[in-house]
Amino acid sequence: MTASLAESREQRDCRFMAAAIRYSRRHLGLTGTNPSVATLIVAEQGGQPVIVGRGVTALGGRPHAETQALEEAGEKARGATAYVTLEPCAHHGKTPPCAEALIRAGIARVVGAADDPDPRVAGRGYAMLREAGIEVVSGVLAEEARQVLSGYLIRSEKKRTEVTLKLALSADGKIGRQGRGQVQITGEIASRQVHMMRAEADAILIGIRTALNDDPALTCRLPGLEHRSPARIVLDRHLRLPLNSTLVSSARRVPLYLTIASDCPVARREAYAEAGVQFIAIDSVDNDVALPELVEDLAAKGFTKLLVEGGAYTASAFLNDGLVDRICLFVAPIRLGEGEEAVVAPVTPESIPQGFRLIRRERYGEDDYFEYVRED
Repeated sequence: MTASLAESREQRDCRFMAAAIRYSRRHLGLTGTNPSVATLIVAEQGGQPVIVGRGVTALGGRPHAETQALEEAGEKARGATAYVTLEPCAHHGKTPPCAEALIRAGIARVVGAADDPDPRVAGRGYAMLREAGIEVVSGVLAEEARQVLSGYLIRSEKKRTEVTLKLALSADGKIGRQGRGQVQITGEIASRQVHMMRAEADAILIGIRTALNDDPALTCRLPGLEHRSPARIVLDRHLRLPLNSTLVSSARRVPLYLTIASDCPVARREAYAEAGVQFIAIDSVDNDVALPELVEDLAAKGFTKLLVEGGAYTASAFLNDGLVDRICLFVAPIRLGEGEEAVVAPVTPESIPQGFRLIRRERYGEDDYFEYVRED
């Protein structure tokens, strides 16, 4: 094969993998403990590569992407190339592994992006394919795929949920004014981006101070995506959240969890339970929620992506405990000024903690957006 042909194939692989990665976002936050993976089956038709089958992990986590893509492709899968955003599974459960399904379908070539750290897979999926005589190319756009799969990967590797800290701040580094309730800082375009982030998260978390001051809904309000609202979590060990709050009033429509300590009065707990509120028992240290244990418990409950939105105190607590994996900052051109009522942002683009790197910078209307990820 000539160098030009090799380059052409590499470019094709990147093009279709990029399409698969975009497609994999379709079910972020909706696949339970399984990752939202995409598969594209590409066959030569008339001398051109054509997508003949596609699949994304189904709601709840089953069936897997490979199975759906192969079913759509049918006989066209024979001799075709499969683009998978995560290494195909190799372990038997109630259904055969996806690697085996690719072999049975007669796939000739598999192009993979991210490796799967699950010890039941971890290279075994690719090994099964190679042993069957299938050409395997791994690591294509692996970093891009890992960013989409980050919640699953962190849960697999660190046994806790991924934590994304989102803050909207003014040009002078403030996130609000004490006692003023919700202060609109960013514009409409940036706000829609935040709602998209909510749609792709498993859960959103705020502290009780923010819940009391703002009375938020914490739902996704993008037209057509209202059903993608994540579970809401409030750090409220003493059950101070009013029973007539927006959060409690909507608990039967969108899940609401309150973190409570063992000394919480049973009678008060029952009143919340009748409203549809659920509880997460927590340990406390110096009267604060033990956050490292909380994110481990959330992972055990099946939450992989946690969006932390609320309050300087809560944001600082997650940062100080070294639990933040991703920092997303929306910076507006307005200035909130000085004074005791101005709430200083716990982190700004000028004070990003060591160990984070910038991976995205965007412009949403008049607002700037910065996204950083932890390097370890």
